[in-house]
Amino acid sequence: MSGGPWTGNDREHNDACHERWLPVRNRVTDRPGYRDDWYDAQCGGCRFWVALGGELGRDWGVCTRPGSVFDGRVRVEHDGCELFAGREDGSFG
Repeated sequence: MSGGPWTGNDREHNDACHERWLPVRNRVTDRPGYRDDWYDAQCGGCRFWVALGGELGRDWGVCTRPGSVFDGRVRVEHDGCELFAGREDGSFG
């Protein structure tokens, strides 16, 4: 990881981050209790979700929603919270 600025495109590092971060999900689609109405209210579709750069940005971003317990935290795009605010254009990710 030397020889220039970090670009976030190291596959081994990204895979390790992905595995390390998955357990902190708030909502997991394949767990009992996941509600159907949460499917359309995932972080990746929230106007306060900002994707990370590099390869990690394909699945991960930062919550910037004031008042959310996740404000300032890395979240997977398929997670969600009670303060979801959909994007006007309906985009995701």
